[in-house]
Amino acid sequence: MINARFVYIVHELQLFGFAATEPLLSPDACDAISQTLATYEDGHGSSGGIRNLLDIPVIQNLATAGPVRMIAEAVLGSRCFAVRGILFDKVPGANWKAGWHQDTIIAVREKRELPGYEAWSEKAGVVHVRPPEAVLKRMVSIRLHLDACGEDNAPLRVLSGSHRRGILDDVALDATVRTEESVAVTCTADRGTLLIMKPLLLHASSAAINPTHRRVVHLDFAADELPGGLQWHWRVCGASSQETINDTVRTLPGKTFRQRSKRL
Repeated sequence: MINARFVYIVHELQLFGFAATEPLLSPDACDAISQTLATYEDGHGSSGGIRNLLDIPVIQNLATAGPVRMIAEAVLGSRCFAVRGILFDKVPGANWKAGWHQDTIIAVREKRELPGYEAWSEKAGVVHVRPPEAVLKRMVSIRLHLDACGEDNAPLRVLSGSHRRGILDDVALDATVRTEESVAVTCTADRGTLLIMKPLLLHASSAAINPTHRRVVHLDFAADELPGGLQWHWRVCGASSQETINDTVRTLPGKTFRQRSKRL
């Protein structure tokens, strides 16, 4: 049963491919996560992010309890699980940009030749592959903003409704961007905000004008097992969605960014 507070997210994901909340994690909760993740960086504050976040206990906890888990269940059902986690950041030493793209790869335990599974690669020691479109349509990504992200710090830009076009080849992607980039939505965010999006939504991010920390924990969720003996590299689930991460988490009514003007 869908939590009534998050019905709007399900509706907006279907229609627009993204939705967002007001801050659902307190500053103390964001600080605690940020401090833990800092121990996994290069120690110089110049890292553009961290892969394999689901190996880290605090991120496992984030994915299996509190508002992140509740929203994942509202979208995918109570049997869903986290399958990948990445930290994105922008600082003077790593002020990267990402052109318009869809998220079309997943992390798996090992390579298995199966129909529809293509573009095999390895990232940070983990096997990745592009699955059939049907797999991606049954997934959702939840992005936690550990820092506020204004217009000058390279917020995510999205093309509303583009997820409904399926996986786009380069020609179709370029054509879509040419005709729709002028109406792209800029997703500025307060600290503790969650941005929920479908993997096939076209999105991009410029280099920051003012590159201070813009840490975002990006979590991918799925609800279905893979075929032919192929296994998700991570399959993190467990705590009841009614539990919270800790007493610093707060749950507030949600709003979307619809009304407002990654690479590692």
